[in-house]
Amino acid sequence: MVTDLNSVFSNTAKGMKRSAIRELLKLTQRSDIISFAGGLPAPDTFPIDQLKEISCEVLDTEGAQALQYGATEGDMKLREILVERYKKEGLKLDINNLVITTASQQALDLIPKIFINPGDKIICGLPSYLGGLSAFSTYGAQMVGIKLDDKGMRADLLEQELEKMKANGEKPKFLYIIPDFQNPAGITMPESRRLEIIEIARKYDVLIVEDSPYRELRFDGEVQRTMYELDGTGHVILLGTLSKIFVPGFRIGWVVAHEDVIDKIVMAKQSTDLCTSPYVQKIAAKYYEKGYFDENLKKIIDSYRIKRDAMLEAFRKYMPKGVSWTEPEGGLFLFLTLPEHMNSEDLFKIAIEQKVAFVLGSVFHCDGSGKNTMRLNFSFMNKEQNDEGVKRLAEAIKQLM
Repeated sequence: MVTDLNSVFSNTAKGMKRSAIRELLKLTQRSDIISFAGGLPAPDTFPIDQLKEISCEVLDTEGAQALQYGATEGDMKLREILVERYKKEGLKLDINNLVITTASQQALDLIPKIFINPGDKIICGLPSYLGGLSAFSTYGAQMVGIKLDDKGMRADLLEQELEKMKANGEKPKFLYIIPDFQNPAGITMPESRRLEIIEIARKYDVLIVEDSPYRELRFDGEVQRTMYELDGTGHVILLGTLSKIFVPGFRIGWVVAHEDVIDKIVMAKQSTDLCTSPYVQKIAAKYYEKGYFDENLKKIIDSYRIKRDAMLEAFRKYMPKGVSWTEPEGGLFLFLTLPEHMNSEDLFKIAIEQKVAFVLGSVFHCDGSGKNTMRLNFSFMNKEQNDEGVKRLAEAIKQLM
């Protein structure tokens, strides 16, 4: 080993930070702790028997191709299926507008790889998905946060920030937005707000990165059109994944964008992993073809709706006055806000003693705010654990009060 390894590390490596959520999960693996910390799908939603059947079928019929290197762009059949599903939603695209990635987290790494130079600014929500913020930071991006209201990113504050940047001769590389069941807030952006933001982005000539990992997990309310569809001009880059609506272990995601963007994504991916696993892509394609996907998605939605309702009912039953929370129409998360004077970091220590865990809301705020907030996942634990966990959390909050 060299005498001073730190002197050899790149500035990028020196600036890397471990995922706060991944590190936190290590502390909450005890069997007696009810953990609302992870963003984990429920294991009982995994279609294991169907995947056994399909895995054997793929090996029997396409074994050589499935086990060989594949195209960087992704398996042709899977791409065709995804494109057709988007077309049925109303999106205008063809196969050249979609590339498969190794889950959407790779897409969140490839996007800054092709757009960000150290010091470039991007705009994100306050709060926003930690995995995205971490990926952007790795490439030297400076995050500028815009507060959310009950409709998502505030359009008025966004325009004020862009106007201020313009006056200073600056322009962000893109806006990072999670419009459906936002992680961590659980908020869904209505179409009217989406159109406002698209109009502002066009006015200031700024790209929009629309991260949409939970879109199909809607329990109630009206489906909102994607920003990609509403724009229709190539101004929006749409990210999708099967991790939350199929199985996370397959690590399948994708990017939908203008062909020029897709071309750069493909080149960036070639130097990263050459291709996403052809074997799991072929299994996923066959899963769609057999009609299993929509059948299982309905079961997932029904299960998560029950769990969400159990958690919300527990909030109403146990939480002390002064505590508020979001009520998501779908997805995996909701956001809880304590009175201003309280700090969720202080609460976490007490909560662990009460054998319940959550994620500090401050880690989702690029400016370090949100000290009195926390994210809770309702999909992983069962209905009874959601009730008991909220009861324990409420006791911890009362103790801190």
